[in-house]
Amino acid sequence: MTTVKACLFDLDGVIVDTAVYHFQAWRRLANELGFDFTEHQNEQLKGVSRMESLDLILQWGGVTLTDAEKLDWANKKNQWYLDLVMQMTPNEVLPGVTAFLILLRENGIKIALGSASKNSKLILERIQMLSYFDAIIDGNNINKSKPDPQVFLLGAEATGCQPAECVVFEDAVAGIQAAKAGGMRAIGVGSAEVLTQADFVISTFEEMTLGRLNF
Repeated sequence: MTTVKACLFDLDGVIVDTAVYHFQAWRRLANELGFDFTEHQNEQLKGVSRMESLDLILQWGGVTLTDAEKLDWANKKNQWYLDLVMQMTPNEVLPGVTAFLILLRENGIKIALGSASKNSKLILERIQMLSYFDAIIDGNNINKSKPDPQVFLLGAEATGCQPAECVVFEDAVAGIQAAKAGGMRAIGVGSAEVLTQADFVISTFEEMTLGRLNF
């Protein structure tokens, strides 16, 4: 088995959980357009780009908008989301994440972010984690959403590592699929019942060790 030289992390639901803020902002958009949607439906938006998420929500509400109107609403949603993000603190980093990133750095393992979010740098700044990452590939660098492997392939390239030398940490099915499509190993963060395609699943990073990386 190839030794792991880089770890690639999704952001939402892996490093920090901003899904609740996305849900609040998207739900406000839906309400202002005259309908509502559920938290269960919101799960389908994980790892999906902003405009694709908007298309799904409009489909659920049976609402048709012009491209210009879509852009306007997407920008409104993003501003509502950013207003919530600006209130974030380092206390929102998920359990065990900081200690694991420190362990990786101490052992010379590269760390990259692979996220669909266009606000990843702002979020990492708010939670004081920007300095941990050697590379950040996010919605500003990509034009294909997971399960396409683009975001992780660019992350591997940015760290100077081959896909086989990378392990991806993901909380979404599409993210696990993207890692696998890119020729990488994938560790799920969350439910083993949901993330069935992952090599294995952890509940929190408190369960991670260096030894578990090289499987």
